[in-house]
Amino acid sequence: MPVLPVGARLVQTMSDEEESPLKFPCDFPVKAMGKAGVNLDVTVVEIVRRHAPDLSEGATRTRDSKQGNYIAVTVVVRATSRAQLDAIYQDLVDHDDVIMAI
Repeated sequence: MPVLPVGARLVQTMSDEEESPLKFPCDFPVKAMGKAGVNLDVTVVEIVRRHAPDLSEGATRTRDSKQGNYIAVTVVVRATSRAQLDAIYQDLVDHDDVIMAI
């Protein structure tokens, strides 16, 4: 089992033997949630663009929680592989402002 630094979070990834039900390339929505007021939309787009530099301007949607304490940011990515999606999710959950990524 890998040793992780204190506070590190790990995304469960598929092994090489398991085949993804997704057929690549495909459009795939990535959603990240965090506290409102921290420019989470900008942070999420910057993280996703590291792995998908061709991200279009209209690919991002945001939604505030009912009481306005949290925000959900959805980015539709043109995914080229399972490894690309795994890397995006890992970078998102590693960021302090991201509470959850689905």
